Amino acid sequence: MSPKRDNRQFTARKCLVDVRSQKLIARAFPNTQHVRRNADPHPPIYIKGMAVERVSSFKFLGVDISEDLIWTTNCSKLVKKAHQRLFLRTLRKNHLSSDILVNFYHCTIESILTNCITVWYGNCSASDRKALQRVVKTAQRIPGAQLPAINDIYRKRCLKRPGKIIKDPSHPSHGLFILLPSGRRYRSLRTKTTRYRNSFFPTAVRLLNPAS
Repeated sequence: MSPKRDNRQFTARKCLVDVRSQKLIARAFPNTQHVRRNADPHPPIYIKGMAVERVSSFKFLGVDISEDLIWTTNCSKLVKKAHQRLFLRTLRKNHLSSDILVNFYHCTIESILTNCITVWYGNCSASDRKALQRVVKTAQRIPGAQLPAINDIYRKRCLKRPGKIIKDPSHPSHGLFILLPSGRRYRSLRTKTTRYRNSFFPTAVRLLNPAS
């Protein structure tokens, strides 16, 4: 390895990490008495003498994660992308049937709006949810057919995914779904914050219990 390349890469467990391609998101916490006002509580991270770039948001597996863990950026991009693929009016002008239009919506628009929905939808703001649902209302007026609401899709997936986790003992989250001695309800997860309570696993347990 040349000296120039060695300065830009970090070797760990026989793996090469390109520092230039790494991004750092630091969770922004409110000021406390232990942190000075306007002071940065997160010092920069250096790898082989190079500072890892710090960003306010980063796209990971198709989801935009912000440093404040607010999903407005992610929702705004999903809505914008869905509007760009809203070709239903053009298809209707070509005299395509309502079934084809609905199928097109499910494949090209709904798949965008619900990408990794169990990760972010539970902690979305009311305005973000309304923006997502407006796309659905706009789309369903074109074919004249009823389309599933975003919230209904979220609840359905929160019920479907735990079934796969429960059936797979090797899954890392298998231990979160523990049946009570009655054998009909799952043990509720203890949550201290609203963010955690609205996240996927506590929500999935709450949805499973009434149906069990």
